[in-house]
Amino acid sequence: MNVMPRRQLFHQQRRSNLYRVFALVVLVLILAWFTGQVDKGVIERPFLPTPTSTRTVHSFALEGDASFAAGKLEDAITAYQEATQVEPSNPEAWAKLARIQTYSSNLLTTDAQRRQRLKEALDSIDQAVALAPDDSSIHAIRALVLDWNSSANNGDQALLLEAERAAVRALQLDNQNVLALAFYAEILVDMQKWPQAEQVILQAVQRDSSLMDVHRVYAYVLESTGRYNQAIEAYKEAIRINPNLTFLYISVGANYRRLAFESTLKGERDDLYDNALEYFAQAANLNKQLGIKDPIPYIAIAKTYSQQGDFFTAALNIKKALEFDPANADIYGQLGIIYFKSRNYEGSIPALKCAVRGCSANESCQARFGSDCAANQVGVEVQAQALSPRTVVYYYTYGSVLAALSRPQQNYCPEAIIVLGQVRADFGGDATIASIVDAGEQICLSLAQSLAQTPTPYFTPTPLPTPRP
Repeated sequence: MNVMPRRQLFHQQRRSNLYRVFALVVLVLILAWFTGQVDKGVIERPFLPTPTSTRTVHSFALEGDASFAAGKLEDAITAYQEATQVEPSNPEAWAKLARIQTYSSNLLTTDAQRRQRLKEALDSIDQAVALAPDDSSIHAIRALVLDWNSSANNGDQALLLEAERAAVRALQLDNQNVLALAFYAEILVDMQKWPQAEQVILQAVQRDSSLMDVHRVYAYVLESTGRYNQAIEAYKEAIRINPNLTFLYISVGANYRRLAFESTLKGERDDLYDNALEYFAQAANLNKQLGIKDPIPYIAIAKTYSQQGDFFTAALNIKKALEFDPANADIYGQLGIIYFKSRNYEGSIPALKCAVRGCSANESCQARFGSDCAANQVGVEVQAQALSPRTVVYYYTYGSVLAALSRPQQNYCPEAIIVLGQVRADFGGDATIASIVDAGEQICLSLAQSLAQTPTPYFTPTPLPTPRP
């Protein structure tokens, strides 16, 4: 019988499709070619991140503000510098950069470093003014920058007058600008217009007491008029608003130290010194938490112990400062002064030489450790500091010690006469400094007249002027 084939009820036989096979072969060939081009670098890999940063000015500004609030001023400067690179036409970024650069100069220890930083701040704020010539806040910050530049350049009157004009311009553009009022008051103090400065800063405090800058300037006004206790309270209020700015702690400590210097009661004086040391220690601890190697708190601690007559502890702290900044000529100068006050006259010479003349790497070890560099001691070359109101004490002390320790067999007078001559040329009008120079020059004159006959008498140091606390 004939049996019909069964029907494929559920499965259909597949038939090869030449077109589909051809398409798959072509696709495989294309993928192989693409992979080869990627491997050769002709074609970039997809989904890779873009090679340049896509961060915005706002992002960098937030980072800068956060770093400033945290007390990391160098990081804040870096953030705002990057913001100005991303958007060079943003005047607010330039102005904020200038303000932070100005405040950061408080953390630098030499005249040259401060002047350089403040010049950078002036360049930044001038960029902001060029971009927004009618912005009151920008002119207010320019007033601050110019004022601090004036102070760093020995009270340059041209800069100070320009600072006053900037503050006045800011207030003309917005007479309610609190920062303009505060910075104007600071300028008036530097112009020695104290009553006017107090009137202006009180207006700023009444209008907005929430700003750190306002309380800082208020403290500065009080400090300049000898009201140190009130200045301390104003600085403490600035700290309450921004607790991570170490220079505010240094200011509180300096005012306590000034009160201690003026106190005639031993118990009160000791308490005030303890308060000063407490605030300097807070600044040092804050830097440690932030990972900042800042010598300034240790310099302040050293000055306080020196003022108390504890020269050993003072020297330990100034050497700690040198660990952070071993090429800093100013710190060597302060070490030399501490040695001088402790009657270690021979030890003061290498340190003062580094400050006044500069010194080699090995001489820096002699100044710090009292000997040539050992295997575990790294010396550094130190550049001299120029003669200025801040450094003149190093110069006349160095010249005086050289003169006083001169003997026929070891005559330092040729160098002493040169150094003392520099001091006389620039500061001969100061009666106290002139008397110190006279004494040193007289010693060298006597030695020259009787070099072979009479030994130089035992060294009696010329007293230094009363130190500022």
